[in-house]
Amino acid sequence: MPDGSDRAKAAAAARAVERLVRPGLRLALGTGSTAAEAVRAIAARFPQGRFDCVASSRATEELARSLGIAVRPLAAEDRFDLMLDGADEVTPDLALTKGGGGALLREKLLAHLAREVAIVVDASKLVARLGERHPIPVEVVPFARPVLERELADDGYAVRRRRRPDGGVFATDNGNEILDLTPPRPLDAPAAAEERLKAHVGVVEVGLFVGYAHRLFVGYPDGRVEERAAPVPP
Repeated sequence: MPDGSDRAKAAAAARAVERLVRPGLRLALGTGSTAAEAVRAIAARFPQGRFDCVASSRATEELARSLGIAVRPLAAEDRFDLMLDGADEVTPDLALTKGGGGALLREKLLAHLAREVAIVVDASKLVARLGERHPIPVEVVPFARPVLERELADDGYAVRRRRRPDGGVFATDNGNEILDLTPPRPLDAPAAAEERLKAHVGVVEVGLFVGYAHRLFVGYPDGRVEERAAPVPP
């Protein structure tokens, strides 16, 4: 029987698909447990639907195909009508921590190519500032990882090399590793923190997504779903 978190994720995903997805759209599909709920909701609502889809990970690609949703490789000219994805943390202005599923680089690229990015979460992901509850994933080149562990620790982060459940080193679909960083305090300026992290040679991408999300769907265990829009810049 699904727990409250699972029910909340499923409710939020179903609402996002109901509100935003139509056959024929060019869709970018995110990665993680909530993004997977969105893929299942698409398949359930549009069993004969025809979509032009690109997935941000092998895991999402395999799930989509198992449910009858065709997925193709990314093309040079690609632009997407909509990206559906989850997040590990979301602030009131829709800044995100992402990468718990290990696909932050591909997710950020697809979000960059999407006209609209809709984020689906359960209420436990809502925070006042990024870094409150979840570490910041950073994808790094394996050769550089030992140096980066030291440099990032010198910057004040608690650094943990991500492992698989069996204890082996986690590798992204790009063949890189992930360092999960806990900041000394939650981030007041995540965009500036991202810039500083990217300045380290060997960092491939940072799981801070500032200015990418347009809409947020927040699910609750009782089935309620709250919709939010990104603040309009002054």
